[in-house]
Amino acid sequence: MGRTRRIHTEVIHAGLRPGDWQGATLPPIHQTAAHRHATAQNLSDTFAGRTADHIYMRLTNPTNRVLEEKLAHLEGGKGAVYMASGMAAITNTCLALLRSGDEFVCGNSLFMSTYVLFANVFKKYGITARFVESTDMTALEAAITDKTRFVYLETIGNPKMDVPDLERAATIAHAHGLPLVVDNTLATPYLCRPIEHGADVVIHSTTKYLSGHGDATGGVVIDAGAFAWNEQRFPDLLPFVERKGGLALLDKIWREHHINYGTTGAPLHAYLTMIGLDTLAVRMERHLANAAEVARFLAAHPKVRRVDYPGLEGSPHRATAERLFAGLGYGGVVAFTLADQPACFRFIDHLQMVYHLANLGDCKTLVIHPYSSQYLSFPEPVRRELSITPDLVRLSVGIEAKEDIIADLEQALAAV
Repeated sequence: MGRTRRIHTEVIHAGLRPGDWQGATLPPIHQTAAHRHATAQNLSDTFAGRTADHIYMRLTNPTNRVLEEKLAHLEGGKGAVYMASGMAAITNTCLALLRSGDEFVCGNSLFMSTYVLFANVFKKYGITARFVESTDMTALEAAITDKTRFVYLETIGNPKMDVPDLERAATIAHAHGLPLVVDNTLATPYLCRPIEHGADVVIHSTTKYLSGHGDATGGVVIDAGAFAWNEQRFPDLLPFVERKGGLALLDKIWREHHINYGTTGAPLHAYLTMIGLDTLAVRMERHLANAAEVARFLAAHPKVRRVDYPGLEGSPHRATAERLFAGLGYGGVVAFTLADQPACFRFIDHLQMVYHLANLGDCKTLVIHPYSSQYLSFPEPVRRELSITPDLVRLSVGIEAKEDIIADLEQALAAV
């Protein structure tokens, strides 16, 4: 499902059918737990999958379906399932591919909750995550065994801001009969469409840039619909291949996990996400431009010791980012270090405009000290492995005037 128009147009018009909604340009919010059926045969046909009608909100919802079609189109996928959070999307996707005793290979530059799920929760069920340096493709291939079921990467690592070579990762994964699963939250389809670089499954926390206003949570799984599922590695998928062909994984995610775990996204949140998507392209232009300016400002400041941002000259990730992101930008998040944790606290406490909270991808500029908050309970060796140090600050750069963002950062740094 390729795009035929530019993304500035597609984020507004893709998936919308005003003729179906009495001329409304946004779909109605179908806030109903269940749907009435005119005949017993129709409900039976719907349960059998012979119609696409709706039954019960935990299964499908008309508002959510429009968002699913829109996001699948924007990422170049064949189908999507919208869920209550990004973590729901990650969990359901992984569990649809895994059984007890299985393994998967993943980059070690991961969102905090993703790491906990992979390293701690899955371990309790006999599933092993083999962590490698996200940009080390040699290590990635070396970690693959007969028990491996997929390769998992983030387009831009959080908060390391590293950029793995998705094309090489896809080539390696496919050579071993494995799908590549990519969390594209920080890049968004504006900056990168992983399916075009070989990915088989794309995941988003729609809470972040796709919604963009800090008002809705959600997650989505998007299936490229092209992976050939091998009977030896994926015997559980065979019935779903017979049912849905290329969309076998998405069908398994939905039928076995999503509807039974109750991870349905709220239709109001789907509606708010669609409103946010209207401005995704113009917001991302501003996020990317502002982040580049902020990164350069911080890199030149005498109190800043190091800046992690793939767009900076000398970044080891710049060449890969330029190729994957087609010169559009390098992401909207900047990580940097100060002298120590007290210096970070003083900096954050003196900010006047920038919001201090645990989120990113908002239209507002946001700051957090990961070591003392999101990663507070992590053992010290794990924090070091993930590059979470006491002197690290993560900044999600918003779309305010760049001069005002930098002025606030400058006056706060003066207090350090």
